[in-house]
Amino acid sequence: MKLSELWLLYETDKRILSFSPYMLKAYSLQLKVLIHDVGNLDIEEVSLTLLKEYLANQSYKLGKLLRSCEWERI
Repeated sequence: MKLSELWLLYETDKRILSFSPYMLKAYSLQLKVLIHDVGNLDIEEVSLTLLKEYLANQSYKLGKLLRSCEWERI
């Protein structure tokens, strides 16, 4: 099963648990970014190392963005 197909199952489960629609939208957006960056992989291809690398990359991008915003305010 591909990452994009898993969302429907996950979303259904979380709606039953009364997750906020805003939280689900945020999760959906983050999944779209993940799929954009690593590809629409089969779930068996996703490893802890891959996710750690992805999160480290996102953290780096966010830090870079925040630093550039600080310079614009000065």
